[in-house]
Order: sequence, then structure tokens, then C-alpha cells
Amino acid sequence: MTRELITFEVSRQLFGLDIAAIREIRAWSRVTRMPGTPPYIAGMANLRGTILPIIDLGARLGWGTTQTTERHAIIVVQMGALMAGLIVETVSDLVTLAEASLQQPPSLGVEDMTSFIDGLAPVGNRMLLVLNLAQLVGRDWLRGEG
Repeated sequence: MTRELITFEVSRQLFGLDIAAIREIRAWSRVTRMPGTPPYIAGMANLRGTILPIIDLGARLGWGTTQTTERHAIIVVQMGALMAGLIVETVSDLVTLAEASLQQPPSLGVEDMTSFIDGLAPVGNRMLLVLNLAQLVGRDWLRGEG
């Protein structure tokens, strides 16, 4: 079995997301901050009349707030009725991976962020982290519980 993934970078690390979850890739646009949201919610954006929450993927992964520039992109993802945007540095390629090539990351402790990762796979001379979108933007994500 294989998986088709869009690859992108956050904090110079290579990530992948299943192409089926990606609705579109947009150029960076300003967001409106909202009070009371977790630090990884950069704000809200207007997507053709739909208010879309924008997640700072670097902050969500515990790597600090992204200092966005016009070079950044927003990957719009959809899980069922939930749509959100993910701030990324660059969008790279479409890759196809054999499911068997994914290796599970080792558990790293109590505040383990590896639940966000489906697996790791070598791509060229780099390591690709395949994101688990359900864990990353779970149903309680806006309240900071997901």
C-alpha cells in the first residue's frame, strides 16, 4: 500500500501530509488574531466568505511562534466538516511512499508530541515526518485540548 503526500517545510524540517486532506495551497495573507485562543492559533482568515482558523504549525509542534513573511504559505486542510489553514515555510513536492517504509518515532516522554507523527521515512538525504492530521487538528483543537 502506498501514500501520496505533499511535502513542505516548517523550521527547516521536512513534513508530509496526505494529499487527500489538502483542499488548496494559498499564498500568505494576514490573519485576524482572536482573544482567548491557544498560542498556536495565529488567527482567522477569510477564504472566499468562509472564516478559516489558521494554525501556526511551528508553534503547534512546540518550536515557537513563526515570524511570517510573504514567502510563507498556508496549506488549507479539511477533515470532515473541519477546515483549517496551516502556516508553512515552503511547499515542496508530491511524493509517494510505501506504507511499509514508515517507521514509528520513539516515545519521548510525558509531554510527547510524537502523537502528531504517523511515521518517519527517508526522502533523499533528509528525514520526512508524516503528520497525523487527526491528532494535529483534533475536534477540540480550538480550545487547546486537541
